[in-house]
Amino acid sequence: MFEQDTSDKAYEEEIEITGFGLAPVKNEGTSIVYDTETQGSITRYTNVAYALGYIVTYEELKDDLYEVVSKRRAQQLAFSMRQTKENIAANVYNRAFNTSYTGGDGTCMINNAHPTVGGTQSNLLTTAADLSETAIEDMLIQVGLTVNSRGLKISALPMSLHIPYQLIFEANRIYKSVLQNDTANNAINVMRAMSAFPKGIFASHYFTSATAWFIRTNVPRGTLWFEREAISFDQDNEFSTKNALAACY
Repeated sequence: MFEQDTSDKAYEEEIEITGFGLAPVKNEGTSIVYDTETQGSITRYTNVAYALGYIVTYEELKDDLYEVVSKRRAQQLAFSMRQTKENIAANVYNRAFNTSYTGGDGTCMINNAHPTVGGTQSNLLTTAADLSETAIEDMLIQVGLTVNSRGLKISALPMSLHIPYQLIFEANRIYKSVLQNDTANNAINVMRAMSAFPKGIFASHYFTSATAWFIRTNVPRGTLWFEREAISFDQDNEFSTKNALAACY
């Protein structure tokens, strides 16, 4: 669901640069026209620390239960840390339509009015629709017509389809059928024939909506995940209780 990057700061900032417009005709003997790039929106990614631990009591240690108890708790701790990452990542998509969660341009992630130099642009399906062959095709057309801030076509391409787990069977029927899905027509499945999603279909167990679906494209730096530190595991003993402490950060 994200491009992953590293970070060594308290926060990272991505600054949009609008680029230039089309080149005009240069008549003989006249000066070249010089354009100016301008700064667009600034998106800030603030690093947040997550940590969780468990205790093996001194009495458990003396009862020679350390290996049994600690192994079980270590596995549960690793599971909890993994779940934390999955839920944080999915929440960006779960809140994609929520105007209380805005990005650098002041709009939510999926919005029909992302501001640009030339007006606004939408990454929301024009007419809201449940997952279907027609709805996906409409969204693929919209992706292909995407422009940059100056209104120039950028030839964006779809890369992957992201769905809630409830749609896993429907999505695969639509995309992977040899012929057109759910019709008596002897027509090819165009999406499959043109490899519309070269990176495939991804079903998330963590999407909260049973109907919302998303298409990721090849537009770079769109959804970013910064990891300042990989998950690390530490152990120590507490002097006052003699308990063994273990934690992930």
